Amino acid sequence: MVLTRPSNGQRPTLEDVARRSGVSKSTVSRVINAEPRVRAEVVERVREVIAELGYVPNQAARQLVTHRTGAVAVVAAQPENRLFLDPFFDRLLRGIRRELARHGAQAVLLFLDEPDDYPRVADYLGGGHVDGALLFSLRPGDLLPEMVDRLGLPAVFGGRPLLREGDTVRGQVYVDGDNRGGARQAVRHLVALGRTRIATVTGPYDQENSAADRLAGYRDALPEAASPLVERADYTQRGGADAMAALLDRCPGLDAVFVASDLMASGALQTLRERGRRVPEDVAVVGFDDLTEIAESTDPPLTTVHQDVEEMGRLMARLLLDRTRRPDTPAAAPAIVPTRLVRRKSA
Repeated sequence: MVLTRPSNGQRPTLEDVARRSGVSKSTVSRVINAEPRVRAEVVERVREVIAELGYVPNQAARQLVTHRTGAVAVVAAQPENRLFLDPFFDRLLRGIRRELARHGAQAVLLFLDEPDDYPRVADYLGGGHVDGALLFSLRPGDLLPEMVDRLGLPAVFGGRPLLREGDTVRGQVYVDGDNRGGARQAVRHLVALGRTRIATVTGPYDQENSAADRLAGYRDALPEAASPLVERADYTQRGGADAMAALLDRCPGLDAVFVASDLMASGALQTLRERGRRVPEDVAVVGFDDLTEIAESTDPPLTTVHQDVEEMGRLMARLLLDRTRRPDTPAAAPAIVPTRLVRRKSA
């Protein structure tokens, strides 16, 4: 599209957009700030004119009027190198970025790797630089829930936060997948295939509630499963490979395994191949997440539980923007994204 500037050659203004759109300045402002009570056709027309003129809102003036910065902190309690190697987080961040961009907001990515990072992040969050925070990969007793509560900063959590006994922060808004239901469906599928020695590789118990919920789903389907059939790992490919080796050493007769993430499942498949076990003939394998770049490239392709990770990121951003723009409304209920089994050749 060729941008058309006002005839005086100056940077286009709010007045220029209003005049070209045939609406008032206040209507243009409401469209820019994604406020309700503007007809869809008017929103579309104003956005077309903004693109046509190349109008960029004056952020300083906008902040003075709206008391918002247009920035959102995305806080990850993960080492930076680990975060960018995991396709799950790549999809989650993609959903967050796309939803924020749709509303004219920016993401500021902050990492919490060492204990010294907490004072730095607290200073930033309390310094008026962002309108709210999206938080994920928290561990039990993490200081972040209390921190954002004390600052009065709107926040949405990725995954149901783990809280220590006695924590006073309650009622956080969060977005999560149906971890328990998805795991239950995966294990019931293995049972329906006639498998009788079904093991599981579960995630770490110190990261949100996803690992505990997926293990609970496994136990829902197999309440009598013996503890030697359960092995814990760390949501990495190497962790999945090592956990599979430990299970085979303890239970060489196992004929199926539910693995609590696709990344770990890819490692489990590698170990099974090295041990001479055929998949699915000898051992059937089901993962969790349906990260297609993993699930469709394993040998054989991985049967797995699908959750829409990008949609989870979009929901997180949407819920946070609602809280920042309507702070007096009651907090939304947690959003649980449904899951479903995707059958491929591993089970």
